[in-house]
This record gives sequence, C-alpha cells and structure tokens, in this order.
Amino acid sequence: MQISENIRSPNQRSAADLPERRSIRALVVDDHAMVRGVLTHLLQRKGIHCVTADGAAEALRLLEEREFELMLCDVHMPPGRSGMALIEDTCRRFPDLATIMVTGEDDPNLAEQAIAIGAYGYVLKPFQANQLMFAVSSALRRRQLELENRRYRDRLEQTVAERTRDLREALEKLQIADRSLRDAHEEVVNRLMRAAEFRDNETAQHIRRMSHYCEMLARLSGQNENWCQQMKLASPMHDIGKIGTPDQILLKPGRLEGEELKIMHDHAEIGFRILSGSGTPVLDMGASIAYTHHEKYDGSGYPRGLSGDSIPIEGRITAIADVFDALLSRRVYKAPIALQDVLELMREQKGKHFDPELLSLFLENMDGALAIKAQFPDD
Repeated sequence: MQISENIRSPNQRSAADLPERRSIRALVVDDHAMVRGVLTHLLQRKGIHCVTADGAAEALRLLEEREFELMLCDVHMPPGRSGMALIEDTCRRFPDLATIMVTGEDDPNLAEQAIAIGAYGYVLKPFQANQLMFAVSSALRRRQLELENRRYRDRLEQTVAERTRDLREALEKLQIADRSLRDAHEEVVNRLMRAAEFRDNETAQHIRRMSHYCEMLARLSGQNENWCQQMKLASPMHDIGKIGTPDQILLKPGRLEGEELKIMHDHAEIGFRILSGSGTPVLDMGASIAYTHHEKYDGSGYPRGLSGDSIPIEGRITAIADVFDALLSRRVYKAPIALQDVLELMREQKGKHFDPELLSLFLENMDGALAIKAQFPDD
C-alpha cells in the first residue's frame, strides 16, 4: 500500500485535526494484517486507541462486548459477510458508531451505496495519511453533532412534557379552588400567557388586542354571548405552543428557512397538545385555536392544510385578528407596516388566507378595531 505523510510544524492546524475529546476508541476491520497495522499506526499517532478484527464476525463480537466511537471497515473481506453488509448491520444495531468504508475499488456507485446505508465516509486505497485523518476527523465531528442534536431534542421533549404536566396540575388546583368558574379560567389563561411571554417576542399588549379583536369579530359574526366570552379568553393562547420552540428559532432576527420553518410550524401542534383533553370549554377552544389559526381558507396553511369551513370558525377569526395586529406591530425581525398597506395586503388575501365573509365584517368595522389598538398601545 502506498501512503505518504505531510510534515507540519506543531503549531500548524488543518481540517484533519481531530475534535477535542478523550479516549476515542476505534475498531479497524480488514482481512489484511498489513492494512490493519498501517491504519492502527496512523490512528494511534493521533491518540486514538485501536482494536482490530480480521472479519465481520469478529468485528460484531467486539462491538457487542465493548463501546467504540469509530469503525474503519474494508469492503471485501472473504470469506463470510462483506464489509458492506457489516456497515449496514452496525448502522442499524449501533447508531452511535461512526463508520468509514476503506476500499481499493474506485466505484462511485459503491461509495454512494455505502453513504446511503449509513457510512460516514469513504476512503480509497491507496490513500495519503492526511486524507485518512481528514475522513476520520469529519466522521467524528459529525457523530458529535448528531449526538448533541439528539440530546437537545430529548431535553426539549422533556421540557415540553414537564411544562405541560405543570400547567395541567395548575389547572386542577384552580378548578377545585373556592372561586367562580370564570375567575378560575381567567387565572389559568393568565398563567399560560405569562409562561408564553417568557419565551416569545410578542408583547402582552399584542395578546390583549388579539383578545378584544376576536371578541369583536365573534359578535359581528352572530355568535352568542357565552361563545364570545370564551373566544375572548381562549384566543390569547393561540401561540402557547411556542414554549416548545428553540430560542435560536423563536428569537431569530430575520426570515426562517427550511428546517427552521418546519420546527416553528410545530408550535401549532404543541399548543394543541398542551391545551387539549381537559374537558374545560375555554381550554378546549384554546386547543382548537392553537391548532387551526395558521390554516388558510384556500388550504395552503399548516399544520393540516384545512380549507374553507373545515377550519373551525374560532381558528378563522383568530387568523384575521393575529395577522392584522402582527402586521401593524414592530417585531425583532420587522418594522411596523402602515395601516393602509396592511388593509390592502389583507384585502388581497380575501378568500386565500382569510374567510371572505369574516374579513369583510372585520374591515367594515375598522373603527372598532382601531379603537382597540388605541386602548392597548405598545409600551
């Protein structure tokens, strides 16, 4: 095997430098003793502890007995299982293991197949020492990032579960308290809103305006008084699910892209999970609002792509009130928009984003909406 090594001064660093961690353990699998020796020599020079195996059977036995962070595996290891089958098996059984395929076969399809089944890298023989170490470093860094991301998601799920449990416990205590049902409901909503205000960039005044816009539009649409009062109490909980949205996304100045946008969209379902199932009318309505206020009349909204009257009226009302106030308000990612421009934008979305009849009612009673805005100005 031809191997060349580049000489660097001790103060030089390159992309081949390994991530800073302790006791990295590698399993070197190859049926040629010389190859195992060369790979072991190069890895141990970088402080990686190596164990070798001459085939798939021995490699699997070692993986079951010990913990490894890295495996370098040859593709062709007759007789017995191929290296490709070993990589596929280890990716399924040992998901925290970073695997690198080492082969003398220069076949792009083979490399693509290895990556598709879960390999972290592909090194072609004969290789230079720095090429090998670059692949090792990249694989270990990717493994570290994936482990950190998994731990972060686990912590996030745990946090949402804990907060959901705490909120439900608070609700149970309030429901058995010696006070009127409406006072108890108002207290729950206030506590939920305080929890949301710690995370979100929306102001308390936005929440108050939202509540009154929704109550106004509920009355204009012909709903009874009890329903209108429930709407007033429930609508401020529309974005409660954002307590489960990571800070770097929730507070990002600027537009969200790709995976960021998908994670932000999850707040609708998180809010529904937090509020649903209590059997309390206000919280049940709040769950419906949280779940549907980002649906659009033409079916292009999220999370379920509902359209028309399949979107509950409380969701359609909240969508109008939320967008109206958000466009008029300053946010970390935008300046407020002038009233006439806001009205024009909303008219353009009639029958698209918004229920056309409800939007007409809202726009025809703009004096009432502006009076609410003036009553609760931003600080």
